[in-house]
Amino acid sequence: QVQLVESGGGLVQPGGSLRLSCVASGTIVSINNMGWYRQAPGKQRELVATIPSGTSTIYADSVKGRFTISRDSAKKTVYLQMTSLKPEDTAVYYCNADIIDGRGIFRGYWGQGTQVTVSS
Repeated sequence: QVQLVESGGGLVQPGGSLRLSCVASGTIVSINNMGWYRQAPGKQRELVATIPSGTSTIYADSVKGRFTISRDSAKKTVYLQMTSLKPEDTAVYYCNADIIDGRGIFRGYWGQGTQVTVSS
């Protein structure tokens, strides 16, 4: 059974930094796109950043220049380095990955989410 598990969330002051990690486990043949989304209270889930392959990346305008997404394919892990955090970055952050599992089935998976709170 494929699972995504996030870690690294927490409480940070404005201007601070956090690094989120997401590890995929289970019987995995391959992982295509990996990414991070977030959902603030009362708002829809939105894209933060994706990394379709090892070098190409896509960012939401609101985080460009402050957040960096990266992945370690050997470790089946995606990271989100967040700097210059603002109160409006407060949200539950979710990891997403498009995975072909051991049965050859291709589908998207979500992690359980990790809370990021930016407050003084």
